[in-house]
Amino acid sequence: MDIKEIQSLIKFVAKSGASEVKLEMEDLKITIRTGRSDSSQEHTYVQHIPMNTPMNQQPMQQQPQGDQPAVEVARKAEVSEEDKYVTIKSPIIGTFYRKPSPDKPVFVEVGSVINKGDVLCVIEAMKLFNDIESEISGKIVKVLVDDSSPVEFDQPLFLVDPS
Repeated sequence: MDIKEIQSLIKFVAKSGASEVKLEMEDLKITIRTGRSDSSQEHTYVQHIPMNTPMNQQPMQQQPQGDQPAVEVARKAEVSEEDKYVTIKSPIIGTFYRKPSPDKPVFVEVGSVINKGDVLCVIEAMKLFNDIESEISGKIVKVLVDDSSPVEFDQPLFLVDPS
């Protein structure tokens, strides 16, 4: 993750209204605290972790603000049958949409045959709508994210049977 991606993440968190966001990857741990409760000052802590140190990778979690319930994203660890499928993951953090607009049909359904370059969904990040295109051809087996849900970087979105 480079400095521009970190700056974009800080801006995204500041606009989202969250008071704290933690992001842990294999070689990087970031905690962004906006300090909205007492002041409008923003604090960012970045800690580099050595590559040879094993670390459990955890999804980014937003802490509850006020009375709002905490939202936890649990990754399903279904193995065996899903090993033969290819997982399409989110290239950015943002809000996942299955449709180009509310009055249009979804891009893909379970069972849809896709080709390389087909648009699968849209992810909104900082008021920009990014088309997410397939990098493989195959058949959609499972949609792993609900429409209008927040997604994080590298979060699985679709399972595709490439055969």
